[in-house]
Amino acid sequence: MLNAKLHSYIEGLISDRNPLITEMENYASVHNVPIMELAGIETMLQLLRIHESEKILEVGTAIGYSALRMAEALPNAQIITIERDMERIDVAEQFISRSEHRNQITLIKGDALEVEEAVSGHAPFDAIFIDAAKGQYKKFFEIYSKYLTTDGMIITDNVLFKGLVAEPVIESKRIRNLVKKIDEFNHWLLNHPGFNSVILPVGDGVAISKRRGERI
Repeated sequence: MLNAKLHSYIEGLISDRNPLITEMENYASVHNVPIMELAGIETMLQLLRIHESEKILEVGTAIGYSALRMAEALPNAQIITIERDMERIDVAEQFISRSEHRNQITLIKGDALEVEEAVSGHAPFDAIFIDAAKGQYKKFFEIYSKYLTTDGMIITDNVLFKGLVAEPVIESKRIRNLVKKIDEFNHWLLNHPGFNSVILPVGDGVAISKRRGERI
């Protein structure tokens, strides 16, 4: 109860978003589209501001919510974002086209496991945001981390998966297998020889990774 109250308190402190962003949040809620939780995305945006990221790769556009939030927070940044779901691409393009930040966003259509060549033409990236198929997080990290600048950072969302990573028993086989993959990714990430990583218990769990020996 205390955690729930604190969560509500923190979200209550967050400033109102503009009408387009609020519309996207409502759309996501009605259509069950997973978007980053408020506390989580505000944390990510602040990190990107501090880092002064100028080129960002996003793996997982969905309806374009986080891409537009990043563009809005960093008006000098360019966001390259990948999405494979054509229905979500259509919705994302509609929302993005209505934003004054639309020229900051480039949408690459296709599976993130298959569009490396298209993405590489936009590299290098100051930051990479991974928020797509959770079972493929390790592959996404391995494919795209090579296009990160030497002082860049990688942000990965949903690494605590509603707290299920800490549950000893999960009845659903599908969820149990997915949680197992996320847990394996977390252990792999925090023991990665090339990156220093930390998991922040905000939103649905946000991992921040930085190349070892480098400074933000």
